[in-house]
Amino acid sequence: MKRKWKLEEVNLLFKKPLIDLIYTAQNIHRKYFNPSEMQISTLLSIKTGLCPEDCQYCAQSSRYKTDLKSEKLLNIKKVIAKAQHAKNAGSNRFCMGAAWRNPKAKDMPYLIKIIKKIKNMGMETCMTLGSINIEQAKQLFDAGLDFYNHNLDTSPEMYKKIITTRTYEERLHTLEIVSQSGIKVCSGGILGLGENTTDRAKLLLELSNLKKIPDSVPINMLVKIPGTPMENNTKIHDFDFIKTIAITRIMMPKSYIRLSAGREHMYETMQAMCFLAGANSIFYGCKLLTTTNSSQKKDKKLFKKLGIYSKNAFLNYVNHKKKFNINNNINYYNAAIN
Repeated sequence: MKRKWKLEEVNLLFKKPLIDLIYTAQNIHRKYFNPSEMQISTLLSIKTGLCPEDCQYCAQSSRYKTDLKSEKLLNIKKVIAKAQHAKNAGSNRFCMGAAWRNPKAKDMPYLIKIIKKIKNMGMETCMTLGSINIEQAKQLFDAGLDFYNHNLDTSPEMYKKIITTRTYEERLHTLEIVSQSGIKVCSGGILGLGENTTDRAKLLLELSNLKKIPDSVPINMLVKIPGTPMENNTKIHDFDFIKTIAITRIMMPKSYIRLSAGREHMYETMQAMCFLAGANSIFYGCKLLTTTNSSQKKDKKLFKKLGIYSKNAFLNYVNHKKKFNINNNINYYNAAIN
């Protein structure tokens, strides 16, 4: 039976020493996951800019003057080529985002076609398109969509200070629709918006107490984009970020926890501590919709130093070798990560 967390319990977790939280989180992580395995996703913006929403952290909002160049929907062949490149690089999930408040009926055939083509390549698919209704969700599910991303961003109270064009309740309703359709939920938040510890606790409380806990939980560090209202925000302390990762693992033990936006600005030691605290998913590639990302070359070097391998690369090696046990055969392990 799923545990129902209370705010007092989460606040107590945030008051615990970081080392104790990492110890607890790592033990929980090992119960449900291989600690050396990393899930790799790639994110592509299939429609960029001119978004009618007013999210104060986002370069894609039409309300702010940033250097972002808007783009219409990408040609399907270009999207498929990007997906193939991502698969060749080691990603097993291809995520696509469109800067919409919600997709229109005329957009659905395009989205459905892309999903089917990428699924035929043997990759998982994820989309983030804004709000969707139940009919659209069922169409996406029938096409083979595995995940739908719709972040809560922060606590209900903090949310009202950063977004006025879409309510928190609307976001929760979209997540309910996605869950009802059979699509797996991907939902997380952003740290560094100006929130306090209680806001972080309430965000995790909202996510963990959904009817179905999100299968994937992206935790973003605010990327301060010139021209947005949050370009001068104070950076969240590294230890506070790592602590939030650990508590996310404790509260959502079976979810993939992804280091998302802001990873480019994290030192190797900080990323390693996040992995130790239970993060087990990242985005590969030079770009996350509109913000820069850690390079694939740097990620591979870091993985090698830490003895981490991508889920996709390891599964491919397992299928090639048919049968072996990673715990008993160090030679196979070394071959998989090199």
